[in-house]
Amino acid sequence: MTLMVDSPAQLDLIDAVVPAVHRPRLRICLDVDASLRAAGGRVHVGVRRSPVHSPTEAAALAREVARRPGFLVVGVMVYEAQIAGVQDAPAHRPVRGLVVRRMQGIAGRELAGRRAAVVAAVSEVADLEFVNGGGTGSVERTAAEAAVTEVAAGSGLYNPALFDGYRAFTGRPATFFAAPVVRIPAPDTVAVAGGGWIASGSPGADRLPLPTYPAGLRWLPAEGVGEVQTPLRGPAAEHLGIGDRVWFRHAKAGEVCEHVNELHTLADDELIGRLPTYRGEGRTFG
Repeated sequence: MTLMVDSPAQLDLIDAVVPAVHRPRLRICLDVDASLRAAGGRVHVGVRRSPVHSPTEAAALAREVARRPGFLVVGVMVYEAQIAGVQDAPAHRPVRGLVVRRMQGIAGRELAGRRAAVVAAVSEVADLEFVNGGGTGSVERTAAEAAVTEVAAGSGLYNPALFDGYRAFTGRPATFFAAPVVRIPAPDTVAVAGGGWIASGSPGADRLPLPTYPAGLRWLPAEGVGEVQTPLRGPAAEHLGIGDRVWFRHAKAGEVCEHVNELHTLADDELIGRLPTYRGEGRTFG
């Protein structure tokens, strides 16, 4: 197990809970901010995550960890959310796609140089076992950097709906969830129980689950998806009855595992296994 740290205050908290003399030495990974900063810091493109941005700041934190008993720096993580987690070819939004691709090109070039400098600076303080970067949306770009030893691309195994908007790859949807029809308020409309499994990120329609089967259903803009019910409208609704299931694709990979204890695996129409989620293993992170 390796703990993520971006501040000495986190080390203080660990020591306050269990002092170094009462525990084994803990493996530490430095979490370095990958966002693009411009105009003297007034422009910030990326997530608000770690306060550690420059090679100098990363090396200073590494020295602070190294001087304190009970801690060992073994890795660096630099996750570029503005590249890995943003669609570069969003459906029906060609202008936004052009802007995003331009931004990602600039951010990628800046980060490649800075990430290499961060790794070099920290390596003068500690022997690094790994340098983590990227995600499903940036596998090819991030893996090409000599400083990176591993790319975290787990979400792509599910191929949630947001990954339909990337040019670098085309995946096949692998995970769905179902909600039963519980009301039929009109001939062309059904209401299913629940369905409000909203993805993280900037609020918007692209964060909502996508009704997938039967084809031809859409949620109502005035209601969206909800924790109690989700009305769906379309020609397919005329062929659905109480108790029938509507299958959804989730927008991102995380929300499915936040809601269920198990994932059921199928081959064709045969149930072949069950896999516990971290929630099913009794672990939640919220």
